[in-house]
Parts: sequence; structure tokens; C-alpha cells
Amino acid sequence: MSNQRTPALETIVQRDRLVLLSALIGISAIAWAYTIVLSGGAGHAVHVTILAEPRSWTGTDLAMTFGMWTVMMMAMMLPTAAPMVLSLAKISREQSASTSPVAPATGFLLGYAIVLTAFSLVAAAAQWGLHQAAWTSMAGQSTNRVFAGAVLLAAGGFQFTRLKDACLRRCRSPLWFLMTQWRPGSVGGLRMGIAHGRFCIGCCWALMALMFIGGSMNLLWTAGLALFMLAEKALPGGRAVGRIAGAGLVVSGAVLLGTNLLAVP
Repeated sequence: MSNQRTPALETIVQRDRLVLLSALIGISAIAWAYTIVLSGGAGHAVHVTILAEPRSWTGTDLAMTFGMWTVMMMAMMLPTAAPMVLSLAKISREQSASTSPVAPATGFLLGYAIVLTAFSLVAAAAQWGLHQAAWTSMAGQSTNRVFAGAVLLAAGGFQFTRLKDACLRRCRSPLWFLMTQWRPGSVGGLRMGIAHGRFCIGCCWALMALMFIGGSMNLLWTAGLALFMLAEKALPGGRAVGRIAGAGLVVSGAVLLGTNLLAVP
């Protein structure tokens, strides 16, 4: 790959960046708008079955919950993938100025979306199982203090594991990921998107479990987690932020479990 950047190539790269960034912002905005609707605005009446009093789930409930998790995951995770997509487009254009990076970038986003969708299916099934066990409400909000404390402890503890470090390292370094995982073309982009999606889920799955404490469609929890994950992946001190948050989660979980034990007669 040539490192020479002519003014014409620089202009093309900047144009690619603008087009892809605009597309990512647009897709993320649509996902966030729909998430806001589902969280209790105009979509409340449509999704009243999910927010109703405890009862047995139906296939429709599971399908609707899967849809909500999918939209929410897209809203939360797509912005964190922006640096990777822009870096991919830049390298693709520099390798061949006459070839548009739209195809590999589209393939990447498709692969990334496939992984997020698969995770959403697992999360929806977990929400169903937790409700059946009477640990959460139909809306995915914890109704069991021991379960909530355990989730806080697990999510906080995971922040200090080697697996977390390994996955976060790949999420925080787009160029390193692309240099080691590079595949040309749209199919290559698809494979890279799947690989990157796996690293992102490996990095954030424990944090996503926190949604079972505040509620799977709680807008404040969703927005808070999205901002935290973006900061952890993008800010220079993101790893330190993650460890501080992990310590806070561990303490919160320990306090919650401790107070629950003390309350037992």
C-alpha cells in the first residue's frame, strides 16, 4: 500500500469520509428515534403487551422483544463502529484510488449488524427466561435484589479480565485491527465486520447485562450505557474510565447483596 497522498486523493478520501459518516449518523439517528418511541412515547400503546403485568409470554412477545433489542443494539453500537468504518474506507481508497470504498464499508456494516442481531436474539431469549424465573418483569427490569447484585458484581468484575482487555484493545485500535484482519472487497468487508462485531460483543456483553437491572427499554439506561461504551472505546483514557466504572459496579453489587443478606430474618 502506497503512503503517498496526492491532493486529488486527499480530496477523494475526505469525500468518502463525509458520505460514510453521514450515512452512519443517519442510520444511528433512525435507530435512536425508534428506540425513543419504543421506550414509552408513541410506541407505548403498540408495545403494551411487553410492558403489561407479569404473565406468560407468547411467540409475539418474544418476537417484539427481539425486535426491540435489535433496534436498541444498533442505536448503541453503530456509533462506536464509526472509527473502524472510516479507517476501512480510507485504506481501501488509498490502495486503489479508482475503486469506491462503499462496497467494503457496506459489507463491513452488514457483517457487524449480523453479529448484533444474533446477540439480540440471545438477549431476548435471556429476558424471556429471566421473566419465567420471576427475576425480571415483562419489561426486563430486575425484580430480584440478589439477581441485580450478582449482575452488578459480574459486570464490574469483567472490566478487569484479560478477555475484556483483549477485546477492547481491538476495538480501540482500528488500524491495528484492519492491518491484522484485512480482507479485500465486499465479501472481505463482511468478514471483517463479523470479526469486529465479535470483538465488540466480547467487550460489552457484561455491560449489556445491566439492561436487565434498569429495564431493557429504559431510555436513560440505554443512553448512559451507549455514552459509556463510546467513551471507553474512543477516549484516550477510555481504559481507565472502564476500570473506574468496574470498581463502582463491584462496590454497588456488594452493597446490594450485603443489604439483602442483612434484611433476611
